[in-house]
Amino acid sequence: MAPATNTRKRHRSSSAAASAAATGPASPSAAIRRVSSTSSFSSGASASAASPSPSFDDPSTADVVLCLNHQASPLDAGESSSNSDSRRSDPVQIHLHSSVLHRSQYFDALLSGRWQNRDPPSPSADVLLCNLTVSGPVDAYVTVLSLLYTDDFSSAITSASTALDLLPIALELLFEDCVKSCVRFLEAVPWTEEEESRVINLTPFLKDEESSELLARVSPDNKDSCEEMLFGLIQAAFKNQANMASSKVASSKAFVAKILREISNRDVARRVLERAFTERLKVVKESLEEYSSPDFREDHDETEAIQRLHLHMATTNGRHLLWLVERMIELRVAEAAAKEWSEQPNFTADLLKAFVDESWMCIVPGFPAVMMRCTLKLAQAITAGNILAARQVRMKLVEDWLPVVIVCKDKGLATLCSSKSIYSDLEETFLSIISTLPMSDAQLLLQKCLCFSTRSTEDCPHLVTAFNTWFRRASQTVVPENRQ
Repeated sequence: MAPATNTRKRHRSSSAAASAAATGPASPSAAIRRVSSTSSFSSGASASAASPSPSFDDPSTADVVLCLNHQASPLDAGESSSNSDSRRSDPVQIHLHSSVLHRSQYFDALLSGRWQNRDPPSPSADVLLCNLTVSGPVDAYVTVLSLLYTDDFSSAITSASTALDLLPIALELLFEDCVKSCVRFLEAVPWTEEEESRVINLTPFLKDEESSELLARVSPDNKDSCEEMLFGLIQAAFKNQANMASSKVASSKAFVAKILREISNRDVARRVLERAFTERLKVVKESLEEYSSPDFREDHDETEAIQRLHLHMATTNGRHLLWLVERMIELRVAEAAAKEWSEQPNFTADLLKAFVDESWMCIVPGFPAVMMRCTLKLAQAITAGNILAARQVRMKLVEDWLPVVIVCKDKGLATLCSSKSIYSDLEETFLSIISTLPMSDAQLLLQKCLCFSTRSTEDCPHLVTAFNTWFRRASQTVVPENRQ
């Protein structure tokens, strides 16, 4: 039986507890406030304490007989037969001792009135019969009652499940030592998902100092902790690239990608990826700018070494950008990335300046391929409808990145790519985007695509199709029916 909330909120006097014992079964949820354990027994209890330590359920010395009456819960109907068997339905009588029961503030308050100014006429009158109606496992009540007779709780509390069985009963009986032992055990051990749910349900009945450690495990410090965790994982995966073998790096990135796919809050994933994308793009742009406009030193070798460092940094972070773009497209949250990629006139100008100077080719030969793949992934996502980009975004993406594609192709940088088809794919994708623009915009951009042509028109069917489409549209007049 879970303890009632009012158990912690209201105070019940000793006389009221004694009255409850006299009139009938004592309710486990009796409203007694939890305070520090102190004995309120009179001289009779003290005399008993002076005798040898009593034993649990010893009828020869007991002065209290507690009858546990199990009351079936509606939840019991759905339990398996094995669980049902473990809940004993017959009343259970336990022989207890008033000198020990004072450790439970519930029994201390319940029995104190009975023992004050008590002058029993005979040994038989010493024995007090009490009834306790319980809806939880009777075995768990028996265990908690037996722990009143010992200071060693470790032999009884051996698992989180056991601690969670005993804790609500210890709270119900206001058995502070048992409560503390259960809480201390739960603080130190891992929980299953089911056990975690039970812990959360019990924390409202614990004191603040008892529940703080338990809640700290399941309650984030701030509302942005999930975002910070995801961002930290992405950063860690990127940082590992410099310190781990390529297979380990791939495994780390694959694991983070799996977490991103499975996170329930898609907005969180979007914000984290957008933040990481903006940060990495900034590093690439700054590194390339430093390479294109170096701070010349007196020592030429030092200047060249710094330029090499900037190129390597740009390439490394470019690979991170490509991974982020792939994740954003996979999760269909790449709209902001496409918009930001289309607003980079200075960045594309630095790329053109760098690619014209062929001195970098021996340093980072794969850098153009990384930049072109980022552009291709975003452009293909736009044509596929994965990214619903505005007209201005579509136009600027082609307008700013088309010169870079042309220079890379003219300089023979296609041979430096692992996949030589990337430029033909970019050409075809750019032409598809151009076909989505107003004819005036398409006219300007198509003229710049003339360099896509080859000696044989059969080698550039996508270019032929693009121009045929434009001229077909230019030669027709479409008048909406409502204007006729």
